[in-house]
Amino acid sequence: MKTNSDTTAKLYIGLDVHKEQTSVALAEPGAKGEIRSHGNCATSQIALERIIRRITKARGCALPEIHVCYEAGGCGMWIARMLLRLKVQCTVVAPSLIPSKAGDHVKTDKKDAIKLVRLLRAGELTAVHIPDETDEAIRDLCRARVDTLDDLRRCKVRLLAMLRRMGFNYSGKTHWTEAHKRYLRDLRLPLLAHRIIMEENIGQIDQLEARIERIENHMEMLCEEWSRKPVVHALMSLRGFARIASMMMVSEIGDFVRFTHPKQLMSYLGLTPGEYSSGGKQKQGAITKCGNSHLRWLMVECATHYRSEPRIGSALSIRQQGQPAWLKEISWKAQNRLYARFTKLRQRLMHHNKIKVSVARELTGVIWEIGVKMQSSFKP
Repeated sequence: MKTNSDTTAKLYIGLDVHKEQTSVALAEPGAKGEIRSHGNCATSQIALERIIRRITKARGCALPEIHVCYEAGGCGMWIARMLLRLKVQCTVVAPSLIPSKAGDHVKTDKKDAIKLVRLLRAGELTAVHIPDETDEAIRDLCRARVDTLDDLRRCKVRLLAMLRRMGFNYSGKTHWTEAHKRYLRDLRLPLLAHRIIMEENIGQIDQLEARIERIENHMEMLCEEWSRKPVVHALMSLRGFARIASMMMVSEIGDFVRFTHPKQLMSYLGLTPGEYSSGGKQKQGAITKCGNSHLRWLMVECATHYRSEPRIGSALSIRQQGQPAWLKEISWKAQNRLYARFTKLRQRLMHHNKIKVSVARELTGVIWEIGVKMQSSFKP
């Protein structure tokens, strides 16, 4: 969302935030207003609040009459929440969408702060959504589960790779079943070093599996007290969306109403195709992948469930209990439409990954419709 130049603001402040130090720049209102650096301060709540108050006092303006911006990054959203509590207008900027000159090869903190405040005054910056503290905390918990799953996968791959190098190949159908785990326990490796590695890896796998189970239990408990619980339960009526996937989806998106059209949500996920058109020629390329990569991965994984013929299984039927009729109707229409899409693209011999991305893009529109309808019926 593009920022608008606030004509009521008496002062613009740009912050180039880093781990230990923040560079501050000021801009007077008006196209010809002065822009200058105001020095540095520590990146802490006390130091930032003190310098903001000093600037406003020296300029003779109130806190609501200034407009502050900084780039989204590793320092998170605590600065924005602090400023909003002080009634200060704050914009968190998308770093990848900041305009830049091709020939500018000098980059310093001072220049970055001046550049930010100049673009803020001109209304040329793209703002990102500032999530609620609870939404952000649940999102971090969901991402912690994904990180633990990734650690588990890596540990399993390392153990199997070592055994394969030594000539031990499991003859069963599936790895990491109870039978496969018994097979690993019964193995007698000839060298002590290899036995130590295998025991450490098996122990780590057990710990990671227990950690995933604990995180999932915490997610289920927190969902019951979450203000967005109705949206989570509504998404669970869709095929491929159990509690975990629905919580991940809602925690990443947050406010569905901020997207006025489903194409905006598709673009936010980076699922829209890139376009290279000029003159009378029009060419669409691969998807942009510009947006929430974590959510894009989740959507593609969930879209895979629609490759099978439409049906309401026992698990989905249980999840749909107590849901309104319009929600069940949307779920059933989505199954039929996306399965037909999957089948049509397979008949065209399109690559399987491209099919999943195309289906995920259409599934995003269904999720947007459900999210907007549910949010309009309650205030999170």
